[in-house]
Amino acid sequence: MEAVLEQVGQLPALLAVSRSVLVRDWDPLTLDRALEWARYFQHLHDRFRARPRLREALGRRLRRGQRGPLLGFPHLGRCPRLLGLALLENRALSPAACRRLLHSLLQPARVEADPEPHSLELLARRKAASRLLGLPRGPPRAPEGLEPQVRAEAQLLVSRLREEEQEAEPAGEAAGRLAWLSGVLELLPQPRAFEVVAAALLLVRQGSGAEQAGDGAQDGNSLGGNQASATGDDGSTGPLLSWLLGNLERFSAFCLFLPGSLLASLAGHYSQFSRHYLDLLTGWGSHLVYDPVQGQWVKSCLDKAELSWEELRERFSCLCQGSALLRGQTQAALKLLKAQDGDFKVRGLSVWTDLLMEVEEYLRKEAERSCMNATAT
Repeated sequence: MEAVLEQVGQLPALLAVSRSVLVRDWDPLTLDRALEWARYFQHLHDRFRARPRLREALGRRLRRGQRGPLLGFPHLGRCPRLLGLALLENRALSPAACRRLLHSLLQPARVEADPEPHSLELLARRKAASRLLGLPRGPPRAPEGLEPQVRAEAQLLVSRLREEEQEAEPAGEAAGRLAWLSGVLELLPQPRAFEVVAAALLLVRQGSGAEQAGDGAQDGNSLGGNQASATGDDGSTGPLLSWLLGNLERFSAFCLFLPGSLLASLAGHYSQFSRHYLDLLTGWGSHLVYDPVQGQWVKSCLDKAELSWEELRERFSCLCQGSALLRGQTQAALKLLKAQDGDFKVRGLSVWTDLLMEVEEYLRKEAERSCMNATAT
């Protein structure tokens, strides 16, 4: 039994390596050995699950010296899935080992005893599709402005977060999932990580919107009528929003990199995101100064990564193209800022007065255009 306990003690290290860059040195033979170990651990689970004292001994051995989310005896039974999921999502895995992994998971002869909607076979197909989509891409892009490969990677991420939610121990669950998510996203270049997180948040809202209402708009700026809280309808949104909003520098880079229409879509779905986004836009707008020579608003410090007047106006206009709730919140925020800045009525004295005038003029033209189209039909 001591030998079995020593073997079980290697499981945390195996799972840690499967999520690290060390797998770039794995060849197909190494991958096969890792999968064999996973199946062996599953065999131990099936063998000892009806023996409480041995179960407790194996659980204690698994928890010894661990950091972060603790593994327990039930994880032995899910070891092939845990290992497969980690490897599927690890971009460092060598192409040869990845092909062997996909082949082993997609073999039609393999049938899970308890198939689930997010089984390894399904995730492997998505991974294979993602790799195919990674070949030379054409110009068309998804409605939200995201490439199909990004959406495939986002679906993988959402599926894995849901798995993590089910597997995590109650103590330290949120911190454990956030630590796992941070580790995964660190494997991606920052711009790519931003796209994947944005796509994941939109995919979650698409799914929940279809279940709750079924009558959401079809375009990228309105994927559902009501906003969600940080952890509202899906357990996967909590870690995603915590990772994104928990670091101001990261959130600023996120909002500078992604287009205004996509950010407005996220703001329309997540009230916590919209509050942080409006605060960020307020900070950027406060650094604009009016240049009477040029007759326009300019950056007060050119070396700062802030938005220009034209970019800031575009961001606020995108927010006003969203749901009625988001449009009302945006106008209310601009009116409050205008009042705090002196409530001027003419241009050139307050950036908030000028932005509010621009937004109201835009909304007026949109209303007139809609009225003309209705009359024509």
